[in-house]
Amino acid sequence: MHAIELERSFNPKHFEDAVYAKWLHTQAFAPAGESAKTPFVIVIPPPNVTGVLHLGHGLVITLIDTAIRFHRMCGEPTLWVPGTDHAGIATQHVVEKQLKARSLSRHDLGREKFIEETWKVKAEHHKIISKQLARMGASVDWSRERFTMDEGLSQAVREVFVSLYERNLLYKGNYLVNWCTSCSTALSDDEVDYEETGGKMYQIRYPCVDGKGFIEVATTRPETMFGDVAVAVHPEDERYKKLVGEFVHLPLTERQIPVIADPLVDKSLGTGALKITPAHAQDDWEIAGRHKLELINILTADGRLNDAVPEQYRGLKVKEAREKAVVDLKKGGFYAGEQSITHAVGHCYRCGTVIEPFLSEQWFVRMRPLADKALAAWKQGEIVFYPRKWEHTYRHWLENIRDWCISRQIWWGHRIPAWTCRHCGKLIVTRKDPESCPSCSSKDLEQDPDVLDTWFSSWLWPFSTLGWPNKTPDLAAFYPTTTLVTAYDIIFFWVSRMIMAGLEFTGQVPFRNIYIHGLLRDEKGKKMSKSLGNGIDPLDIVEEFGADALKFTLAFLCAQGQDILLEKKAFSIGSKFANKIWNASRYILMNLEGRNKVVQAALLPVDRWIYARLNRTVQSMTEAFLSYRYNDAATAAYEYFWSDFCDWYLEATKLSFRAGDDAEKDRATTVLLEVLAESLRLLHPLLPFITEEIYSKLPDATGQLITAAYPVYETGREAPQEEASFAGIQELVRLVRTLRAECGITPEKRLRVQVARTDLSSNAELIKLLAGLSEINFTLAEIGKPAGSVGLVGKGFEAFVFVTEAVDRTIIIQKFTKELEKDKRFIDGLEAKLSNAAFLKAAPQALVAKEQQKLEEAKIKVGKVRLYLQDLMD
Repeated sequence: MHAIELERSFNPKHFEDAVYAKWLHTQAFAPAGESAKTPFVIVIPPPNVTGVLHLGHGLVITLIDTAIRFHRMCGEPTLWVPGTDHAGIATQHVVEKQLKARSLSRHDLGREKFIEETWKVKAEHHKIISKQLARMGASVDWSRERFTMDEGLSQAVREVFVSLYERNLLYKGNYLVNWCTSCSTALSDDEVDYEETGGKMYQIRYPCVDGKGFIEVATTRPETMFGDVAVAVHPEDERYKKLVGEFVHLPLTERQIPVIADPLVDKSLGTGALKITPAHAQDDWEIAGRHKLELINILTADGRLNDAVPEQYRGLKVKEAREKAVVDLKKGGFYAGEQSITHAVGHCYRCGTVIEPFLSEQWFVRMRPLADKALAAWKQGEIVFYPRKWEHTYRHWLENIRDWCISRQIWWGHRIPAWTCRHCGKLIVTRKDPESCPSCSSKDLEQDPDVLDTWFSSWLWPFSTLGWPNKTPDLAAFYPTTTLVTAYDIIFFWVSRMIMAGLEFTGQVPFRNIYIHGLLRDEKGKKMSKSLGNGIDPLDIVEEFGADALKFTLAFLCAQGQDILLEKKAFSIGSKFANKIWNASRYILMNLEGRNKVVQAALLPVDRWIYARLNRTVQSMTEAFLSYRYNDAATAAYEYFWSDFCDWYLEATKLSFRAGDDAEKDRATTVLLEVLAESLRLLHPLLPFITEEIYSKLPDATGQLITAAYPVYETGREAPQEEASFAGIQELVRLVRTLRAECGITPEKRLRVQVARTDLSSNAELIKLLAGLSEINFTLAEIGKPAGSVGLVGKGFEAFVFVTEAVDRTIIIQKFTKELEKDKRFIDGLEAKLSNAAFLKAAPQALVAKEQQKLEEAKIKVGKVRLYLQDLMD
């Protein structure tokens, strides 16, 4: 063989693009594998075409890619479907901002032109997202890429809408909805983010019409009283029994409203009297329905007070109207006081505008029948959450589900396939655009101007991307999919709805395993976001550290069920590990000159040891991958390659190259190459680029690593005797290395050691190499401490290191004496701190535990130094 030169310095920029291009050229991402095996399928959580991918996307891409690569190497037909989401409100918001910068609105362009502009934005962002996915190494099957508004998915959306209508699971009507006055559209309950916000609770007096007193009510929104239609009290509230059925004056208006009794009123809350504003409060809506009260909407779609209010308030924004109403209430003698409060206020999940309850005509899906099926599937074990704790969130949401408002008053999205006949008023819902009214044959038809909620296409994603409603080969082969990987903040939006849709329209759950990962937070625990300025661009990480560093670090830190605290320098974990892999491989390959591969090379005890360690790691990583414990898999990989392979085995093989003949060097080289090749296969799912690049350089390498077989656990590789023996070697070497460092003895100075344990004697040369010894002697029986030595005790042995042969005894004693005095002062300070009641009361528990750990470690060190001094002074 000839020496193979890898670049001296690890630089992922020099090969990552080329490696990805080769994977694409060879169609390595297409499903292949053994047809008898069950396919492993994941559909990507489709990123929105509103911008570029952030580090949260980087996390989910890492986790999916790791799983996909592992199962692909296990020989399973493996498919990862890519795609993007049209993100109705969010994308329209982006385009409208662009138009605003040009002093235009969407209405200036008109619907058709505006949609054309939005498709351009979609195309621009899709191109960026695709490049980002490639840079991060996503092994998606690009030939199957989908978009939530492509032709096939649009057909699926229409089929579902019509089917729901036919099954009486869809209805339209005037209902109270969550309204964003900025986006000018309705939102579902799940699209409202509640934030604790400071506000005021106002007390207002409603005078009785008969002039005998008043009823006092409390509200945080006094401007809504213009929509009041009654004051409600509890039927058993003795304070108001005589007033039920009477009327009160509505302040600041000429109207009179009745006093009614309803059991929904909490008589213990405030004054026990509730103003009823059914067009702007959910509970009031329900009460009004029972009492057949009028519905008065006081708002316009853009959040201004309309013509239903007194003239002086018309056209005012909500906040302006509130301030004016309070002033006028005070002038009129209706104001009874106010208190500062903190309460949960709903905000639009996209633009942050305060949500207004708003009466409008909308489309809804009846969710109860769908939710019952999804609950049953979970109870029957058809779906499994990782970690299991998220099952409780899933169950609670489904048990308390409300009907889903699916219509949105925007232009970008799937337009609702419903038409109204202007001649006879018939509502037409059909799979194909109607040419005439089926009732009166009129051609004067008007399509509903609204579009469907973005999630209405997303909930079909697992099967629509595979060709449903058509019976395609992909649908037959790859549905149901295997696993969903997503964050916990969209269990309501997406996960639950996909399960409901899958059961309703395919009769099967869309996936079995649901891995819920945590959120990324900065080192202070704050959620990463652009607005807070603490976000990290994944491509910045790829540019600085490489894609493998990004992927390995995220997997390494992704403990199941926990959020990830992250700062940019953390990516040095993956970078240093990749660098270690590169340098170890470079050392092996550059020393191949003149060596010959041996057929069935014999194994020394140290070779059997490394295969046993590799075997254990294969077992632990396989189990971790199958149970979605990414951090456990990454930790096992790190400890095996860095410690077992590099720090111990690679160093141990130097004995064969230094002292062995050509035959031994050929044997050692052969084994070393075989272990390296298998180690690269082991690491590939976590670090795909560097492992593929190095694998391609190996002598006699065939095919690509991406489609090579993943290592499997073999009982024949178990070597308990060799592992126990090598553990003894490691302990002795570590003890000597630690003593050398503590004594300040430089590596070039060789030490002499005497050991009371003979079963290590066959490894004398190996121990000398690893510990930097000039001589090592073994004795069968216990021996007295030789002069000028320091004793070390390990499991089953005692060793004496002749440190005074390497450094002057007086200098060592002085060094240890100074350290002992310093450590005693350190211990005194810690003990004083930990006995201080004020510190223990004020300090966080974690800090106290950390200080206690420092104390224990310091005491151990002091005890060890005292033994060293005792040995040196004897």
